[in-house]
Order: sequence, then C-alpha cells, then structure tokens
Amino acid sequence: MSKIYGFARVSLAEEKGQDINRQVRELKAAGATEIISERVHGDAKVKPQLDFLLEHIEPNSTLIVTEVSRLSRSTQQLCEILNTIKEKHLRLEILNSVTIDCRNGNIDAMSMAFLQMAGVFSELELSMIRARVRSGMANARAKGKQIGRRPTTKADLPAVFIKYYPAYANGSMNVTELARICSLSRPTVYKYIKMME
Repeated sequence: MSKIYGFARVSLAEEKGQDINRQVRELKAAGATEIISERVHGDAKVKPQLDFLLEHIEPNSTLIVTEVSRLSRSTQQLCEILNTIKEKHLRLEILNSVTIDCRNGNIDAMSMAFLQMAGVFSELELSMIRARVRSGMANARAKGKQIGRRPTTKADLPAVFIKYYPAYANGSMNVTELARICSLSRPTVYKYIKMME
C-alpha cells in the first residue's frame, strides 16, 4: 500500500535559530503520515535521512516537501533525486508549487524543466547568501573585529583539568586517564597540556 511521506530539512541546529517545526506542521497539514527530518546543509553531498528514505520508500508512494531547496541546493543533486523519483515510480509534491507524478514511470517534460529551473534558482540563492556572508566578514575584519571563536587562554581551562593536571605533570597519571577523569577528548587534553607547559 502506498504511503505519504514528508521530508523536512534545515541547515543549522535549533539553538542556532533554525526551527524545523514549521515545515513539519505544513507537511502534516498536506497529508504526510510519516515525516523524516534532518539538520544538514542543503548542498551537502550526503543527506543520511533523505538518502535512507529514497532507498527504502515503497513504489507508488508520495513524497511531500515544502520547497525544492529542502531536497537540495545543488542542481546536479536535485537531478539525481528526480531520477530516483522516476525509477521508484513515486509522486513528488512541492507544496504550493508543482507535483510530479511518476507512478507510471514517466516525468512530464514541463514539470521536469520547472523543477530543474527551481533547483538552479535555489543554488543561485545559496551562492548569493555565501557571497554576502564573506563580504560581511571581510567588512568586520577591516573594522578590526575578531572573526570566529575567541582563542582559548589558560583562564578558559576547565577547573577539573586544572585540578588533575598536577597528577599528570608529576607522572602519576597518563593522558588517557586525564582525559577520562576530566570528560575531555584526548586531542583537547593535549591542547590544554601544551598551554600549561
């Protein structure tokens, strides 16, 4: 029996300001009974949840997304997804836009062209966003502002590391033990040790 799947995607974690719930609500309202979501960039070569869905979706099922850019911001990748839609005899619905019904194994040429053009504009939008970000960062640097994460100093070292560092320094504890007791990764511990020396 065919199912109606929804796919929602955002690039950033929720704490960084991207809320996926709007897409989920719209997909449910459109009839999606099973919703797959993930947080990965639009032009990422691998989208594990989408790849899994496209690999395991049953023929004659429907896939709903809120907009083309949720599937991909790469024209090449979008074309690959459309080929999978055709090969698996799926129905793809882009809300308030276009529906491609490949349950008979064919893609209507006009709909295919429309989606490819939408993919081109989605990729263009991403390029423009990246150009604005680079320009903004260059402007901030020109004004003398620190870009990126502030360098870690000795004052930033965790208290637990400071507490157990003397045991490492006098040889009664090795790096692995220090990392475990401080709940830090070994590379982080090496970095902190170098700062202490």
